[in-house]
Amino acid sequence: MSRLSVENLIIDIPGRSDGRALSFEVESGQIWGVLGPNGAGKTTLLHTLAGLRTPRSGQVLLGKEPLAALGRRAVARKLGLVFQERHDDFPATVLETALIGRHPYLSPWQMEQAEDVRLAAAALTRLDVDHLQHRLLHTLSGGERQRVAIATVLTQAPGIWLADEPTNHLDLHHQTETMALLAEEAECGRAIVLCLHDLNLAARWCDHILLLYPDGEACWGPADSILVTGALERLYGQRLASAEINGSQVFMPVSDRPERKRS
Repeated sequence: MSRLSVENLIIDIPGRSDGRALSFEVESGQIWGVLGPNGAGKTTLLHTLAGLRTPRSGQVLLGKEPLAALGRRAVARKLGLVFQERHDDFPATVLETALIGRHPYLSPWQMEQAEDVRLAAAALTRLDVDHLQHRLLHTLSGGERQRVAIATVLTQAPGIWLADEPTNHLDLHHQTETMALLAEEAECGRAIVLCLHDLNLAARWCDHILLLYPDGEACWGPADSILVTGALERLYGQRLASAEINGSQVFMPVSDRPERKRS
């Protein structure tokens, strides 16, 4: 079942020509990785898919319903967004922040119920931040705040996840744990779209890939057909070497400069 569809979508990036219109479907259980260099429009695309930006043309569908025709509460019950950068100046605890994920299901002025608190606490446990639930959010490290942000969307329990650099600020262990969590969500029927800078995370965890080029061109499809060295070298303007490790393709940049000798 298609959870999110894009029809002839052109994202609005000032100063850039229209480029190629995007038309694809994200099915339940799929993990899409969006790759591209800085300025290619990855974050703009994600915000457009979430309804936070208006496209130049085309439309986004949630199921069979146009996103533009849905109210924000209805959208929030279907779709969750992890931002790349957040402003956490509001004086809230970690638990209070996670409970924001339940707000789409509450009527105006309704307080969270015991079940809401249980769901939030369980999400914090899955992200290994339950021991911080009474701490003020602004006192946490960047990686801890990132895990709280992911826990908040987990508490929201949407059918569609949009995540902009979900492993941002995370150490190696928590990068792996976060990607494994998203894979578990996909196995439960969620549709996942991730903007990533780490090519190897995309190769390891994503089954579909969308490449966004700075000039507005794009290509997409199953990961095996898109993650090829020639296309990726053109995408990043960088020579790459590749190898297979534990069944996954791994890409490494190749420098034309002489390597620095270690003492």
